[in-house]
Amino acid sequence: MTDTMIPAWVDGELAPVEKLEVHRKGLKHKAVSVFVLDGENVLLQRRALSKYHTPGLWTNTCCTHPHWREGPAECAVRRLKEELGIEGLYPAHRDTVEYRAEVGGGLIEHEVVDIFTAISERKMKVEPNPDEVSQVEWVGFYDLTAEVSRRPHRFTPWLQIYLREHRDSIFGSLVRV
Repeated sequence: MTDTMIPAWVDGELAPVEKLEVHRKGLKHKAVSVFVLDGENVLLQRRALSKYHTPGLWTNTCCTHPHWREGPAECAVRRLKEELGIEGLYPAHRDTVEYRAEVGGGLIEHEVVDIFTAISERKMKVEPNPDEVSQVEWVGFYDLTAEVSRRPHRFTPWLQIYLREHRDSIFGSLVRV
């Protein structure tokens, strides 16, 4: 089974399906998103321009689809390392949410997302994988929510949904809103 096979629901059953097929058909599938925080600061990434959807848009620290039979927490730790070279963080599960959004090029994300947060310091070592990430930046939470409201076209649809609809369950007492 290859890394491009992700858990998706087909006829009501969870099955391994090729990632691009999942997005072309808009199948509901599993995903993981992570926010790394330092106080009220959030580590964001700008997606690489080579990404097949939402290239160049700003988003949460990292996000991905788990491999077939991979647990969400294991996936979160793996992806922090693969995308950003971040090791030694143990993200805490905050919520599971479902959303559906068009992401361009006729592709649809219909995800059931396990969302995690991890606490770190801004001085931690970050080494972005250029195939995944073109830029990283620490942004104050209040500045981020204001910027997403002013210029939504600069951000991924899922980050907009998280901040608009799930802010309290994701950030809770970590960030006073």
